Amino acid sequence: MAGTDVVKRLAMANPHVSFSLENNGRNVLRYAAEAEGEAGRLARLGAIMGRDFRDNAVAIEAEREGVTLTGFAGLPTLNRGNAQMQFLFVNGRPVKDRMLNGVIRAAYQDFLARDRHPLAALFVELDPEYVDVNVHPAKTEVRFRDAGNVRGLMIGALRHSLADAGHRASTTVAGYALGKVRPEGAPTGALFASRPAYNPTSISPVRAPSSFEPAPPPGGWAESAEPYAPDTYERDVAPSARVEPETQATEDFPLGVARAQLHETYVIAQTQDGIVIVDQHAAHERLVYEDMKREMAAGGVKRQALLIPDVVELTEDEAARVVERADELAELGLEIEAFGSGAVCVRATPALFGEMDAAGLIRDLADDFAEYDAGLVLKERFEEVMGNMACRGSVRSGRRLNGEEMNALLRQMEATPHSGQCNHGRPTYVELKLADIEKLFGRR
Repeated sequence: MAGTDVVKRLAMANPHVSFSLENNGRNVLRYAAEAEGEAGRLARLGAIMGRDFRDNAVAIEAEREGVTLTGFAGLPTLNRGNAQMQFLFVNGRPVKDRMLNGVIRAAYQDFLARDRHPLAALFVELDPEYVDVNVHPAKTEVRFRDAGNVRGLMIGALRHSLADAGHRASTTVAGYALGKVRPEGAPTGALFASRPAYNPTSISPVRAPSSFEPAPPPGGWAESAEPYAPDTYERDVAPSARVEPETQATEDFPLGVARAQLHETYVIAQTQDGIVIVDQHAAHERLVYEDMKREMAAGGVKRQALLIPDVVELTEDEAARVVERADELAELGLEIEAFGSGAVCVRATPALFGEMDAAGLIRDLADDFAEYDAGLVLKERFEEVMGNMACRGSVRSGRRLNGEEMNALLRQMEATPHSGQCNHGRPTYVELKLADIEKLFGRR
């Protein structure tokens, strides 16, 4: 497995080179050479990381102070339970750097739960004088001279590319939905594969019923049938679906035009080549959350001063790391200062948090600065609090929306970055293409 992993990483770093691996005469890996450029690299990454990654990756490209970053990162709705599908290459060399985990976590912290991990392959190019490759005997770890610059470049580029993806969600969501509606135990198309094409000239002759087949009812079906009388149908329950009249053209909008609402929870929209099913609560929660982030960025984070400052005991190294980031923490509403050689004094906390364990937060921040060189826990706390507020302030499941409200929700989703997934990485909508729907009914 170790040898296979090495070959895969080398193949990812050199897509224009063909690779093959044999073991005891058996072909284990074989990758054909790809064309130069972005398309060739994505094709090679797709061959190794999977077709889902190839179909749901966004391109990464940025440059800052002599450091160039390229590569691809998966949409938040395409995620795994571990970080094994996160790769970093420096000057063509595959490396393992704990900074990568912190970078990925920071860039995706608004979109994924902490136990879910996105897929990414990032390639850093810089002057060899600014990177030390002799950190580990196996040359698999590196140390950047200006780690802050590289880290900031990677986080910024990832966030920018994810924002450019807009409301886009992973195609695996639709594939999963289609897979769930197929008959269990039957492969794709098996339901209709054995059914012969209809031929009106080849009707089988009527045969007598066998001993294990029930005979038709006396007099035939026609005599027992009664004409349909709509007035005789009594509704025992309120309708769970409501249809909207067609008022707009579907081709004008990526998420289509609202046609119905099901169970006062799901908005059904028709697109030019399929349908979109929107979870109205999850979608609106994301929109409210993004609005709160914009307001906070514009107006700053309000602080609440502590009546009695909280002194937190730390080791000298931990205290130094936290105090070194005092200005960065102040921007997030956490006001601290040094209190001797091994302690930190907390004078104000973000007002949004209300009553909180300031000492616990400082200790968690010290751990984050040591492991990731970033105060992720504070930003994640903001995410949690704002996420809860957005949840309470969004359209609830069970609320009936009219056509204007449903279409307004769709238009706002199209205009809002990251609206394709909720704060925990779950999709806010599923898109089913007409061709896939037709396959379910055996029309293709």
